[in-house]
Amino acid sequence: MSSSIQDPFDSVLIVSFGGPEGPDDVLPFLENVLRGKPVPRERMLEVAEHYYHFDGISPINQQNRELIEALRAELDRAGIDLPIYWGNRNWHPLLPDALTQMQADGRKHAIAFFTSIFSCYSGCRQYRENIADAREQVGKDAPIVELVRKGFNHPGFIEAQVDLTLEALATLDASRRSDAKILFSAHSIPLSMAENSRYEMQLREAARLIAERIPTEAWKAGNWELVYQSRSGPPQQPWLEPDICDRIEELAGQGVQDIVVVPLGFVSDHMEVMYDLDTEAKQLCEKLGLGFARTATVGTHPKFVSMIRELIEERIQGKAERPALGDLGPSHDVCPVDCCLYPRPQRPAPASAR
Repeated sequence: MSSSIQDPFDSVLIVSFGGPEGPDDVLPFLENVLRGKPVPRERMLEVAEHYYHFDGISPINQQNRELIEALRAELDRAGIDLPIYWGNRNWHPLLPDALTQMQADGRKHAIAFFTSIFSCYSGCRQYRENIADAREQVGKDAPIVELVRKGFNHPGFIEAQVDLTLEALATLDASRRSDAKILFSAHSIPLSMAENSRYEMQLREAARLIAERIPTEAWKAGNWELVYQSRSGPPQQPWLEPDICDRIEELAGQGVQDIVVVPLGFVSDHMEVMYDLDTEAKQLCEKLGLGFARTATVGTHPKFVSMIRELIEERIQGKAERPALGDLGPSHDVCPVDCCLYPRPQRPAPASAR
């Protein structure tokens, strides 16, 4: 490869999951998502119905377009004149196509932001593998891609989540608002994946940082929990728990009257947010007579977009300061070789996507 890690950053790459944008996309998209995974076809068809319930359209691609537009304006205000590209793991625009376009445009060295804030195999290392595979497909002179650090405890992410949680709390009955239970929700993952990453630790730290910043006049401090959703593995494989709907039923039995769900593990509205939270969890609360509010995902919240710009600036300008709240400190810039392993037959760590 003629590109060198010493080349200055000349582009920004947004890396995301991807989603269908019409009924005909749904099954090919899910086949991409589930390729190589032990998920029965019956389960895939069941998930497909979730998408058909929304006309086969996931909101994630459009929300990524909006994020890129907001980030473009943010970078322009900061005088950062780098083009922004976009590539997905599972649906168009796919990563190989993005890197092919970057190569055609003469780009050699990109700084990437993953729309996945917490560290685990599927949320980080697998994306790095996807980038390495895409570079192999592109071949000679494929751009090198490095990534910004995880922003789970960055002030911009935490402050945006606080703003959105306060907005959701404000929709509840004022006489009961202070007693509402806040459930911070994230995608469940297999325990074998969780045990080899900082996923659960980072989620719990982010939830704590958000909860501690909610004014006591708005809500009873400490009345929060971390829950999980969207489990898809075989029943004999242990995954992170508790499941959000199971926990809602238990809380109703304990006299809780109002639930506020914060989709902490998602930066934009995936189908899991729309179906598992806005449909299943909401309907369960209605059935049990509980008040329900769901915060918006951080999406294009100005503080979140500013955070992305700051993370990019850190790397392209070589800034030493790494803002981070709480006890865990800033995440690393370059992933260690053994970062976010998933204990199964595994390829060597991809050196080309650091």
